Amino acid sequence: MEQAQQLERSTLKIADMTCASCAQRVESALDNTEGVIDATVNFAAEKATVEFNPAQVSDYDLKQIVEDTGYEVVEEEKTEVEEQDEDQQKIAKARSKMLWSWGLTIPIILWMIPEMFLGIAWPTETVYHLGMIALATPILLLVGRKTYYTAYKAISHGSANMDVLIAMGTGAAFITGPASFFTPLADYAGVAGMIMTFHLTGRYIETKAKGRASQAIKKLLELGAKTATVVREGEEVEVPVDEVQVGDIMVIKPGEKVPTDGEIIEGESAIDESMATGESMPVKKTVGDEVIGATINQRGLIKVKATKVGKDTFLSQVIKMVEEAQGTKVPIQEFADRVTSIFVPTVLIIAAVTFGLWLLFPETLREVTTWAAAYLPWVNPNLGLITGAIFATIAVLVIACPCALGLATPTALMVGTGMGAENGVLIRKGEAIQTLKEVHTIVFDKTGTITEGHPAVTDLVPSEGFSEAELLQLAASVEAGSEHPLGEAIVRRAQEDDLTIDDISGFEAITGKGVQAQVGDSQVFVGSRRLMDEQDIDVSPVEDRMKTLEEEAKTAMLIGVDNQLAGIIAVADPLKEDSKQAIAELRDLGLETAMITGDNERTAKAIAQEVGIDHVVAEVLPDGKVDEIMKLQDEFGTVAMVGDGINDAPALTQANVGIAIGTGTDIAIESSDVTLVRGNLSSVITAIKLSRATFRKIKQNLFWAFIYNTIAIPVAILGLLHPIIAEAAMATSSISVVTNANLLRRVDVQPRYLEK
Repeated sequence: MEQAQQLERSTLKIADMTCASCAQRVESALDNTEGVIDATVNFAAEKATVEFNPAQVSDYDLKQIVEDTGYEVVEEEKTEVEEQDEDQQKIAKARSKMLWSWGLTIPIILWMIPEMFLGIAWPTETVYHLGMIALATPILLLVGRKTYYTAYKAISHGSANMDVLIAMGTGAAFITGPASFFTPLADYAGVAGMIMTFHLTGRYIETKAKGRASQAIKKLLELGAKTATVVREGEEVEVPVDEVQVGDIMVIKPGEKVPTDGEIIEGESAIDESMATGESMPVKKTVGDEVIGATINQRGLIKVKATKVGKDTFLSQVIKMVEEAQGTKVPIQEFADRVTSIFVPTVLIIAAVTFGLWLLFPETLREVTTWAAAYLPWVNPNLGLITGAIFATIAVLVIACPCALGLATPTALMVGTGMGAENGVLIRKGEAIQTLKEVHTIVFDKTGTITEGHPAVTDLVPSEGFSEAELLQLAASVEAGSEHPLGEAIVRRAQEDDLTIDDISGFEAITGKGVQAQVGDSQVFVGSRRLMDEQDIDVSPVEDRMKTLEEEAKTAMLIGVDNQLAGIIAVADPLKEDSKQAIAELRDLGLETAMITGDNERTAKAIAQEVGIDHVVAEVLPDGKVDEIMKLQDEFGTVAMVGDGINDAPALTQANVGIAIGTGTDIAIESSDVTLVRGNLSSVITAIKLSRATFRKIKQNLFWAFIYNTIAIPVAILGLLHPIIAEAAMATSSISVVTNANLLRRVDVQPRYLEK
């Protein structure tokens, strides 16, 4: 337990990773370090998330481990704006390389066409070969030099990545140019330049698409206010939002953004909170209400006292949560990771075997190419022995693509978690994306989850010898020492009726049963039948009335004075506006629903029947919720729990997926896998739909990445794939995976009943 409390989490920004094999190598090096509990490297986000024991390993050690594997850790702290600028610079640089390489490649293509289709090397064969070498050289050694540099670094550190394959493929192709002057080899120097150009084009589109995948975080960053008007020494002063301190009074006019989280101390308005909750309708706010930074004040002038600034604000916490989710992994990715870790070495072996096969069995393979030449115009069965072997080997080297495998899951996860943040669904762990789509049963807490959590007294039923006022006064005096919502409702009603709340002594909360305290000379008990039975207080005279109240979905609390029943106080907690509709749509999605509550069985069943819940588990003590979740897991399989209170935290942790209502307690939120910023249940539907849609994209991406390599490599071995087509297909595979992930944005994850 002590060790768990000492663990730290660090995020490292890693430069120079060019493919999934790079990420896998870094991750493996970190994972195998003593003191590192868990390490996840996200190739798409270019970040490593490391959980470690600082007593065994330091941040500096982690940096050294990454650098020892051949990659650079970007240490300098950058502001959010600077990080966005850096992304734009990467895209611009990749675009520049692509354009320069195409500027030299287009002449190569035009010059090669007569030679390829007519057999004419214009103006002479010597000039043609020299021209191919001259045009390809700057593409490879100037524009594409980074590819060779990273390939060299990988090899020097005892590993191989995608750049090694490209470097070997283009290098082998280019060498045939000078060699063709001395041996009867076909000249592939121009082809080498074209391969590099397609490679750089793929890099550019991939860089741009990866930027789009993390677009949601960038959008959130842009939402924040840049300045704030604060009251300093009696005067209104405009300052950068970074200079706002806790306790500052901010003046916010209509149309302005709320600079940071705070509490309204003057004025009232309607606040557009769509950036936080996804809810388009403005929310009315008045004195005492909390406001969220980056939301928009739509109407009146308000003064807000800053309560959270900097990294403590809601917006910063959302960004942190999304980034952490993007740094985690989905279980389905494990197989792809295992394949990726051995992919490049395997391809190098396959390439060597391919070269050998063409030298050992040229006639057999030439029969295949002769047959294919009738259908594929780029297949030439008349190539020489060595040329044919080189042709097939280069195609194998450049067609193999671990990038598509490495990008398949993280890009979809980045888009999905970003969409969740935009819709008020904060996914804390990537694993929840996969688990949530497998959920069979969703379990709801009652108070504050299905109901508003703001109960009110509806009935006062005094026993003989007690008046309504006496009954309420006794109960309120005891409940004044309680923090339970039902007790607060009784106290609130007594205050509204101007009743005196007496001093008490010996207050005790009896878990799951009620409360007791000494009021004057009497011992007063407020709670359930079970509590009254323990005190030998006869409740039989009011059983029928209790039953009636409970069937009306009211919580009936018994009040006992010494050994006598004083009466009943009934409290009702109104259902949330969308509880019925949300639960109905969850059932339409094929999910079972259940409710766990400490309330009595009749009240619980009445509420369950009203909202359409399938299974009810009532009269459960807080520490019994975990056991009930375990029983449901045994009965139904994968279970999600939705709750909001402190007593829900253990159950949220026990459930396969814990979903916390964001309006609930911090402890419940910290114990959950998914946090719903909005307090209503529509976000549960959004979370389920988002999970299913994201996982569909992950499976599609992995399928196309695997099927592409499964088909393409054997075709390349047989000499049926031109190296240029191979490289174009390789680049396309990565682009298609990232593009497919971005198509997730088109999926509608809103509940049907909210659609206009």
